[in-house]
Amino acid sequence: MKKVLIVAAIGEIAMGLALLLVPSSVALLLLGQEPDGIAMMVARVTGIALIALGIACWPGPPLVGMLGYSTAIAAYLAYLGYSGGSTGLLLWPAVVLHVVLSALLGCGAMRRPSK
Repeated sequence: MKKVLIVAAIGEIAMGLALLLVPSSVALLLLGQEPDGIAMMVARVTGIALIALGIACWPGPPLVGMLGYSTAIAAYLAYLGYSGGSTGLLLWPAVVLHVVLSALLGCGAMRRPSK
């Protein structure tokens, strides 16, 4: 079962990287249409989530996957806010929430006893 989990993790990480780096190509190959506007942002958030899922499923602590996800989402949402790409009502509260969550997860990761 461990080998299957590793294969699944690699697949999720690969798809996540593809969605993060070339969302148009992935959408075109999967759905037959290129995303536009907000769909590009959602595709990249999905890519970040899939990368984090793959890391969390990798043999090791799932905490690393959640820490990576929360940190990457905070950075990406802040980038969207600063670049003017998106400024919805909950954008900055979501950034702050993920920064705080990342800090808490980071503290938890540092306190974990190593095996």
